Amino acid sequence: MKFSSLMRSQFFAPLFWTQFFGAFNDNVFKNALIILITFKAAQYTEMSPELLIPLSAGIFILPFFLFSALAGQLADKYEKSRLIRMVKILEIAIMLLAAVGFYLQSIYFLIAVLFFMGCQSTLFGPVKYSILPQHLNEEGLLKGNGIIEMGTFLAILTGTLVGGIVIMFEGKGELYISILVISIALAGWLSSRKIPLAESANKELKLNFNIFTETFNIIAASMQNRLIYGAILAISWFWFIGATILAILPGYTREILHGNEQVVTLLLTLFSVGIGVGSIIAGKSKDLHTSIKWVVIGTTGISIFALAVYLSSAFLVEADSGLNDQELQGWLSMFAGFTQIQILAAILILGISGGFYIVPLYVILQECSDPQTRSRTIASNNIVNALFMVISAVATMILLDMGMSLYSLFAILGLLNVIIFIILYWQFASSIKKI
Repeated sequence: MKFSSLMRSQFFAPLFWTQFFGAFNDNVFKNALIILITFKAAQYTEMSPELLIPLSAGIFILPFFLFSALAGQLADKYEKSRLIRMVKILEIAIMLLAAVGFYLQSIYFLIAVLFFMGCQSTLFGPVKYSILPQHLNEEGLLKGNGIIEMGTFLAILTGTLVGGIVIMFEGKGELYISILVISIALAGWLSSRKIPLAESANKELKLNFNIFTETFNIIAASMQNRLIYGAILAISWFWFIGATILAILPGYTREILHGNEQVVTLLLTLFSVGIGVGSIIAGKSKDLHTSIKWVVIGTTGISIFALAVYLSSAFLVEADSGLNDQELQGWLSMFAGFTQIQILAAILILGISGGFYIVPLYVILQECSDPQTRSRTIASNNIVNALFMVISAVATMILLDMGMSLYSLFAILGLLNVIIFIILYWQFASSIKKI
C-alpha cells in the first residue's frame, strides 16, 4: 500500500484529519493562552507568568494521569468510530467554553478550560491508536503510524505558530482565536463522521471507575508482556527527549545563538519537519521485523546529533566569550556562519532520527498487544509518557538551577540516550528477536 493510496482511503483519511485537527486545536489554544498569560496576566491576576505557565502545562497533562485508565476501558468496550465522534462533540463544547473565557478575559477560567482540553485529549489517545490495527495490516500500520506521527508534529508546530499570531491581533485577538478554535473543532467533528465502524474489542468488559486502582491494573498488565513493556519505556524515553528539547529551545536560542523569536520558530520547524520526514521514511518498511533497524539508526542519530549541537554551541560560546551582550538576531543570522549552519543541520537530523525511532515502537504496541486489551495497553503507554514528560520538566529545572548551561543539556541527552538504549536492549533483546 502506497502512502498516497492510504491518504485517499475511506478509513485512514478521515482518521488522519480528525487527529490532525485535534492536535492543531490543542496547540492553538495552549499557545494563545501562554501568550495571553505572558503579556496580559498582570491585568487579571497577581500571579506571575513564571508560575502560571508551568502551572498551565501541569494542568493540561494532569488528566493523562487521572483518566487514561478510564479512556482505555471505554475504547476497548465500545465501538470506536462512535466514541471518536462523541469525543469530538465534547471538543466543540469545550471550545465554546474557551470562547466564553476569552470574552471574559479570565485567566483562571481559561486554565480550567485547558484542563478539560487535556481530558478530551486523554479520551482520544487510546482510541486513535487502537483503531488502526482493526483496518490496516502490518505494512499499512507502519505507513499509517508514520503519517500519524508526521501529522501530529506538524499540527503541534502550525498550531503553536497560528495560536501565537492570532491572539496578538490588537483588540480582536480574543475574538479571532475563539472563532478559530470553534471552527477547528467543528472541522474535526465533520472528519470524524466519515470514519467507518470499528467494532468493540471487548463488549463484556465491566468498567472500573476507580481511576487509581484501574491505573495500577493497566500498568501492571502491560508489564506482563516484556516486549510491550519495553516498547512503552522506549516510547516514553522519546517523549522525555522531545519534551526537554522543546522546553529549552527558546532559552537556548536567546542565550547561545543570540536569536529572536524568528530563530526559535526556525529551530522548531526544523525539528518538527525532521520528525515528520523520519516518520515517513521509517513507515516505508515492509514489515515490523525489518523496521526494527530504524530504532537502532534513530537511537544512534539522536545521540550523535545531540552531541553535535553541544559541540557546535560550545564553539560559539567560546567565540563570543570576549564580547558584550549582543542584540538578538533574526533567522537570516543562522545562515551567516558555518557553525550556525551546523547547528541547523544537527537539529534537523536530530528530528529525523526521532522519527526513525518512534514509528516501529508504536507499531509494536499496536501489533503485539492483545486485541481485547489493546486500548488499555495504549492508555498505559500514555500514562508512562506523561510521567516521563513531568520528570523531564523537573530534571531540567533542577539542572538549570544548579548552574548547568542550556547547551550542556544536549550533551546529557545524547549520553543518557546511549545508556538508556543499552539498558532497554539488554532487558528486552530476547523479546525483540521473536518479532
